[in-house]
Order: sequence, then structure tokens, then C-alpha cells
Amino acid sequence: MPAQLNGSVTGALPIHIATDQTNGFHKQHKHSRSSYSESSPLANSRNNSLTFRPPKRFMSTPKTIAVINASGRQAASLIRVATAVGYHVRAQLRNLEGVVATEVSTNPNVTVIVGELYTRHQPTKENKDVTQNGPMPGVGVNHDLIDTLFRGAQLAFINTTFYGDELQIGKALADAAKKANIQHYIYSSMPDHAAYHSGWPSLPLWAAKHKVEQYVRQLGLPATFVYTGIYNNNFTSLLYPLFCMELQPDGSFTWQAPFHEDAKLPWLDAEHDVGPAIIQLFKDGISKWQGERIALAYEYLTPVEACKVFARGVGRPVRYIRGPIEIKVRIPTGYRQQLEALEKLFDPNEKDPAKQPPYFGDPKLEASCPREALELWEGPRGLEEYAREMFPLEEEANGLTWMFEEEDDGHEARMQATTTSVENMRIQDDVEEESSDDDDEDGLVMRGLKRAEESWLA
Repeated sequence: MPAQLNGSVTGALPIHIATDQTNGFHKQHKHSRSSYSESSPLANSRNNSLTFRPPKRFMSTPKTIAVINASGRQAASLIRVATAVGYHVRAQLRNLEGVVATEVSTNPNVTVIVGELYTRHQPTKENKDVTQNGPMPGVGVNHDLIDTLFRGAQLAFINTTFYGDELQIGKALADAAKKANIQHYIYSSMPDHAAYHSGWPSLPLWAAKHKVEQYVRQLGLPATFVYTGIYNNNFTSLLYPLFCMELQPDGSFTWQAPFHEDAKLPWLDAEHDVGPAIIQLFKDGISKWQGERIALAYEYLTPVEACKVFARGVGRPVRYIRGPIEIKVRIPTGYRQQLEALEKLFDPNEKDPAKQPPYFGDPKLEASCPREALELWEGPRGLEEYAREMFPLEEEANGLTWMFEEEDDGHEARMQATTTSVENMRIQDDVEEESSDDDDEDGLVMRGLKRAEESWLA
């Protein structure tokens, strides 16, 4: 499915830094006053020790964090927390569409840089037959935008994605960060399972991250690497593959996946818990976390346990079915390849749970779940709380109504709402299909009603 491009496809994509003087997407403010201002009753009270404090307290200049793909779950979580506690953020957004992009771009402590991290050009004769292990033909790196991103920043949180050539973009970001003397570079990585065991296949959407991590280490950046568990937010009753929580006629849900029912998996509420953990890493500093890999997962549950926890939260039975990944809607080629490799890695026919590969590849990293993450952030939102408080809201945002219907007579309405949402997905897919097949390699986009774009497993 094609990525949305701004500007001509024949050269570098334009960079747009949003400011008050242009379109109001970014406002620069002086440091906020102390909450104990002259007009505060606390400051004026004779019986309060605050009477003897100066009416204003000045903060030191806040540090600036460079962030890419700022509408993604990880980056948006960090931006919410970072700006709330006094950091400034320089954030790259692909475009200003969608609720998350609007949230980020209207945050007064964020400087937004709008543009793609890649460029488009006509493939030359020399690079026409380059394989996926090398540079992608016709796709380059937007070095101008990347240089602008790090200008004036001291810290960076980088979560590369599959838009453009992820490996080349990841290397360019690391090079620019080193040139800009970034003090602490946190990279959101994932494993290449084949690097841990010759019998395990690589997952295409993760292997590039592994290579980027290796490059960052070779470059000698002051860096820390975080590995995120399965997002609680991945679950949906829409017919997306792998994490479809499929609604049944009796109002219950079933989840079918290849994971062994008795093998534990790491879980994370990305929107709620990535931000606080990353901020703590920055506060601890590079001296504590230089070169370390951290598993960001706050629960370690088997699929059966996850379904029991989810059922308590949503108030309906949830049954786990171990089986192949079912694909019921059209998906991008790259995502299909990811699912095919994942089904080989987590073989649904393997009887022994001890033989299921660790989700993070490295057994040592897996063994740290959730202890190390809880040392960074002690207030995570677990899967039960997510199912109770957030899952119905996300489902409603996707046009579903099962949470409003009586169990006795609501089946037809529930099924109709689900069918309507799926048809909307298919209609959108049909529109996308009219574009060139070459654009399918730009990125993997799952389109629904809640967000303009939703990246999965990233």
C-alpha cells in the first residue's frame, strides 16, 4: 500500500517546520512560572512557610529530545510525558493528519518538522536490481530533514519504521546524532532471531532494527536499546490478522494465534508506559545505561493467561485458540511476509512450550521481564486495566457498538457494525490498490477508522 508523499517523487521531500508565524502548529513559550506566583493564596498566607519563598523560581534551560515518527504509539507516549515534566521536543511527523499528529503538533513544547525521512527518485541502471539486503532502488535518505531534527537537541529517542529504507535511514540518523554530539541516544530495537539461532527465521520487520542497533554500537554513540513487548493496543475485533479479538455470536471473544498456549510472552501498554520508562532512562543518564538492552514489558503471560486477564477486564469470556494466522482482509505484501515468517518462528504445531523461541531472541533479555521495566516505571497499565478502560473506547472509535448492546438482542447489531467497519477497510484498500505496486514497498499501513495510519508490530 503506498505511503502518503508530500511533494514531488523525483527529489527530496520538503521539510516543514511549523511555527506561530506559519500555521500555528508550534508555539514557542518562555519557561512557565512557578505554581507559587504572587497571586497564589499559598504565597500570601502568613501561616504558610511558602510566605518566605521568593514568588518566582526559575528553572534551568530544559533539554531537548529529538524524536522521529512522532505519531506512533511509542513516540507519542514519550512526547506526552516529556513535555509535561519540562523537556522540549523536536518531532518529525510524516504529515499532520490524524488525532495523534494533531495532538503532537499543537503541543506548545514541541517543534514539529513535517516531512518524510526518505526521498524518491528514479532508480539508476546500476541500482536497479539491488536486493532487499542493500539500498532500496529509487528510495534515498532525507539528510536535510535529519540534520534539522538534531539541531539544538541533546537527547534522542529513535524508533525507525518500515517507511523507506529502514536500515539506511537508521544509519543516517545515527551518523547525524554523533555529528550533533547527542548525549544519550535511545534506540527502540527488536531482534533478528536468525542471529541467535541458525534454525530460526528472521522476521523482516525486525531484522532491520537489529542491523541498525549493530551500527549504532559500532559507531560508538552513547546509546541505550529498548525492546518493546507485544502491545496491549494491538487487540481489535476488526479482522486484522494475528491480534484479532474476534467477536462471537454469544458476545464472547476468541483470539487465534500460533503462540504456544503455555509459553510466556512479554506485554506492554505502549501508549501508557513507554514514555515514563524512557524519561527515567534519560534521568538516570548514559553512565548507568551505556550499551544496555532493556526489555520494556510489564507483564509476562502465556496466551491463555492473557485471555483470562483480558476477560476479567472486558467482562466477557475470551478464549484462546492456537492455530495458524488467518488473513481475512487485504494486507500489504511486506506485512504478509512478516506474518509468514512469524508463523514459522512460532510454529503452531510445536508441542513443547520450551522449544518456542524467546520473543526477544535472547533468553537473558526475556528473563529480565518484567523486573527491569518495573525498576524504571512502577505504575504500568496492565492488560486487565487496558481491556476494561481502553479497549471499549478504541473499539467505539473504530465504529463498533458491541459494548452498548444487550447480550440478549444485540448480536445482529454487533455483527452489522463489525461488517460495516470491515467493508470500510476493504473500500479503502480498493482505493489504495489503484496506485502503483512499487509504492507498496514504501511502508506497511493498516488503515481503519480510528487513525489515519496504524503501524503494527513496531
